Amino acid sequence: MSSTRSPSSAPGRDADYSGGVYGSMLAASVVIGAGTLGDFPRAELVVLLLLTGVVFWAAHVHAELFGTRLVERTVDRRAVLHACREEWPIVKAAVPPAVAVAISPLVGLDIEGTLWLAVCVAVVGQIGWSVAAARRAGATPRLMAVTAAVNLLLGMLIISFKIVLKH
Repeated sequence: MSSTRSPSSAPGRDADYSGGVYGSMLAASVVIGAGTLGDFPRAELVVLLLLTGVVFWAAHVHAELFGTRLVERTVDRRAVLHACREEWPIVKAAVPPAVAVAISPLVGLDIEGTLWLAVCVAVVGQIGWSVAAARRAGATPRLMAVTAAVNLLLGMLIISFKIVLKH
């Protein structure tokens, strides 16, 4: 998710929410690809969402450290912590769908309804992360609307996979 530019050369780098957009898309994909769940489907899905977020976060941190930074400079503690923070939105994006799954029994949803709720929460998160990134970067309202529309279309594509794929 990270660019090859160093943090000091990228204006507003601390406002990079691409990991959140990516993590939300990942969470929606996890829900769709979950397939058959076992005896405790909600608990399994919450764990699957969170662990997948952590695994992909670790993969992105590794890629950042050894795929780009190693070429530019040595990897030290500061670089590791920076990469961990930079990629953390991937994990944060998995939390709202996981919470939606966890609270779904409180609103009377069956498993199918729970899956749909989680996918919808992930897509809304994807749109929210992209608009937040655009806003923090100083984008015009029109550009924020465009990024929201593009992410809505991507979310609808993911939802279409849910409709087509029957587990």
